[in-house]
Amino acid sequence: MRVRDLTSADARGVVALWHEAGLTRPWNPPETDLQRALDTSTSTVLGAFDGEELCGTVMVGHDGHRGWIYYLAVSGSRRGIGLGRLLMSRAEDWLREQAVVKVQLMVRSSNTEVLGFYDHLGYEDAAVEVRSKWLT
Repeated sequence: MRVRDLTSADARGVVALWHEAGLTRPWNPPETDLQRALDTSTSTVLGAFDGEELCGTVMVGHDGHRGWIYYLAVSGSRRGIGLGRLLMSRAEDWLREQAVVKVQLMVRSSNTEVLGFYDHLGYEDAAVEVRSKWLT
């Protein structure tokens, strides 16, 4: 399995994978999220490939203080073989290279299956309530 930074040329496969993994929402265009991450030096999207097939992604970035991970997705046919763990490890390595010392992520509370995965990787509940406001 080869992991590399994705580019705009990978957008079609990335968005298809994010849809398959149930990570997209109608009010949040995934193409826009992908391009935003690719357009700045403080973030990237990593992709795992088996040959030419995109099998997984993870978006990673930082705000100068803390790192954030989004859009961890693994193709349904590739789940359970350690690909999610590999992508998380590469995302954490990317953050270390940026001198980031703490990483955070958000999981929808309805996504209980994934909470156990993150527990296993050493992520813990930060007892923080996330609030949001639309600016558009």
